[in-house]
Amino acid sequence: MPKYIKSNPIVILCLFISIMLLPNLDSLQVTIMEARNFITAREMITDNNWLLTTMNGVPRYQKPPLPTWLTAFSGLVFGVKSVFGMRLPAILMVMVLAIFTFKLSKFILKSRAHSAINAFILITSFYVIGITIEAPWDVFTHGFMMVAIYYLFLLFKNETVNWQHVILASLGIAASLLSKGPVSFYALLLPFLIAFALTFKFNNITYKLPALITILVLALILGGSWYLYVRLEDPKTFEAITSKETANWTSYNVRPFYYYWSFFTQSGIWTIPAFIGLLYPYMKRRAIHYKAYKFTFLWTVIAVILLSIIPEKKSRYLMPVLIPLALNTGFYIEYLFRRFKYLDSKKETIPVYFNFILIAIIGLVAPFGLAYLFYEQFHNHIVSFSVFGFVLLVISILILTQLYKKKIKHVFLLTVVFFASIFTFGLPVFKTFTSENYKPISKLLQKNETDAIKTYSFGDATPETIWQYGEKIPTIHNLNTIETLPKDSKFGLLTYGLSKEDMDVLNSSFNIEKINRFDLNEAEPYSRQYKDRLTFDYYELSRK
Repeated sequence: MPKYIKSNPIVILCLFISIMLLPNLDSLQVTIMEARNFITAREMITDNNWLLTTMNGVPRYQKPPLPTWLTAFSGLVFGVKSVFGMRLPAILMVMVLAIFTFKLSKFILKSRAHSAINAFILITSFYVIGITIEAPWDVFTHGFMMVAIYYLFLLFKNETVNWQHVILASLGIAASLLSKGPVSFYALLLPFLIAFALTFKFNNITYKLPALITILVLALILGGSWYLYVRLEDPKTFEAITSKETANWTSYNVRPFYYYWSFFTQSGIWTIPAFIGLLYPYMKRRAIHYKAYKFTFLWTVIAVILLSIIPEKKSRYLMPVLIPLALNTGFYIEYLFRRFKYLDSKKETIPVYFNFILIAIIGLVAPFGLAYLFYEQFHNHIVSFSVFGFVLLVISILILTQLYKKKIKHVFLLTVVFFASIFTFGLPVFKTFTSENYKPISKLLQKNETDAIKTYSFGDATPETIWQYGEKIPTIHNLNTIETLPKDSKFGLLTYGLSKEDMDVLNSSFNIEKINRFDLNEAEPYSRQYKDRLTFDYYELSRK
């Protein structure tokens, strides 16, 4: 690795993440999961609901509050309307994840260069970054758990007990529990403990038993404090939500046992190296540190098996597997650093050439493909398109030339930069693809405040709508009788469809004026990404 990365790996990692993600942090549309979390954070600030958390004024105890607290604090600094501010804590957690992945690797391998490889593979794995907007609370629970795992590893491997490490491990587990319950405990910590036992074994465990009991007790007390508080303050709602969430594990999104077994593809540009790194008979003779390789291999495989046992399955639940997978893949990349120049076997060289040539081809073709497919946007935003295309072309050519010279270190670093460039230079381009039908609701609140009109929704408004509107939207659950409607002399009504019977009820007492039709889809109507639930009508009703 270059000397400046070897000398300052943690600083370089954080700078890399900042340059990759922060400049365009507010470019992508807020997703449904983000919207739910951001609304809860906003209502913490506006309604002082810091413990009994709500979404649109309704109790929301499905998710513990620690990430929401951090997001709310960021909202206080940057403003509750700032998407940048609301997303910033999740990006900071990516940094935490990278730092403690590096530190754990360095403690095991005693190599800053190899540890930096592992950390860079992790933060350029597709779903590690994707999860920050698809389900941002996941990166918190797994990031905090990695802090705990690092200090647990120190406790297990050192001869003496460092009580500072005990406290930090306790806080890491507690913070993880306060971020998304026992998810990371099961998906990341448990497979780590099993893999450690099978590889390194728990030496002198009797002597360390008081420390381990302390960690468990402190983590459960601190991590369970919010659950206990809500259970005591709002038992009926808490029990109903808990029962529903528990039932989902066996009845919602049920998939077959083998559903997760393409998990290595979630690493994106590292799919082929990740797969080869999992070929245990091949790698056990090539890994520079066999026992450490065996540990990361077992950690990865056991995590997948444990997740496969649970009937409910979603692609994003695989995100914690990418952490040990990055460490495992690092052994293969490090092997290539050492040996690729001397490899003669086509069985070993062809996958390497295929992987990096494919990435380079994508970089060479993408600018021209985008210009052809989005001709109009290209001419209207020629500067951003040209910069993005030029960067990809240059990096791709450099990947091919360095690959030809068999300088795999340079190829690896260029691939890392290639991934980062898609975010740094690509997001401004993809932002230009917004549909002409896109009609946000963000200015409606200001208009209604000026007109002194309150807005309601017939049926639950989507989280994206509530977030973009900027305030709670009370729900009208049925229009069977006039008594179920608001008592306001004039009010706004968002609807996702009114039947003839509904219109008859409304017409009996109100003058109805259709004001607008909103469409929060940035994708075109013919696109697979287009969602009908993000289109709705807005009426103003005044009593006759």
